[in-house]
Amino acid sequence: MRIERIDFTVPGRRVAEWHATHLASETGRPGPLLGLRRFTVMAERGWSNQYTEAWVAEEAGRVLGGYSLHCPTTDNTHVCELHFFVVHPGHRRRGTGSALLEHAGRRARVHGRELILCGAPADEATTAFAASAGAELGIVDTRRALDLRAADWDALDGMRAAAVRRAAGYRLERWAGATPRGLVPDMVELMAGMNDAPQDDLEIEGSRWDAERYLASEAATEAAGLLAYTTFARHEETGEPAGFTQLYASREEPEDWGHQGDTTVLAAHRGHRLGLLMKIENTSWFHGREPAVRHVLTWNADSNTHMVAINDLMGFVALDTWHFWQLRL
Repeated sequence: MRIERIDFTVPGRRVAEWHATHLASETGRPGPLLGLRRFTVMAERGWSNQYTEAWVAEEAGRVLGGYSLHCPTTDNTHVCELHFFVVHPGHRRRGTGSALLEHAGRRARVHGRELILCGAPADEATTAFAASAGAELGIVDTRRALDLRAADWDALDGMRAAAVRRAAGYRLERWAGATPRGLVPDMVELMAGMNDAPQDDLEIEGSRWDAERYLASEAATEAAGLLAYTTFARHEETGEPAGFTQLYASREEPEDWGHQGDTTVLAAHRGHRLGLLMKIENTSWFHGREPAVRHVLTWNADSNTHMVAINDLMGFVALDTWHFWQLRL
């Protein structure tokens, strides 16, 4: 078995075979399957401020598994993240996963990293592998889904009306696609609100955003073939940005799943039901614009009780549980 680095500038079979291995590992799991275009963008470049490199394990000319190593460059420079760390189900329990993880640890040390983070389904085999490697559980997430065609829109409209009354003094704005340039500074300010989300035992610091990083994240979204739907709240008296929420639909790989992106309300503007109001407004708008999309998928830390409560009110139901592990080097 050899572990080889992928050169994304050279056409070849490796990325497609690695993607196929990823899909094979998802067989029987609820939720959408990740298309090749998004897989490739994430593996090659990540979403914003990350140095990335990707490696695959090969034997007899066949890809058995691989991983993408992401190293943040503007914050959390002690950390690297593993994405698409996978071994084909037909080739497990032969040492391939251990070899890939050992290789990833060496590459992380080359970049001066002290901690590897990796998310994985909370199944028995994965948990045993993580424990045997010496990883510690950092945070528990639950994936939830909302069936847009079965949603109780009358009840949602009632909740929306009540939230509008609580949110007097705020106005909502919205756009599809890239953020209007004049609103980029506002969105940079709002991204800081995501640092208030619970991190439980993860040994990480808050993310630092500027216009360059924010625009890079939008460029990656476009490259992945995703169209963002954004609803934004502004305090009318001061003009301050108060919060936002985003949903994504695929333009290049049509599917009946949409994806919930970030949602936040800045601390100074909490207590006005803006989170619920923005999410209902954005979901209703999204449903009208994307009638082929049946489900919306979202992730929440189990400890993020406020956002979990909003999603429960809207009718999201739990699909499965994921563990995010951290391994000290």
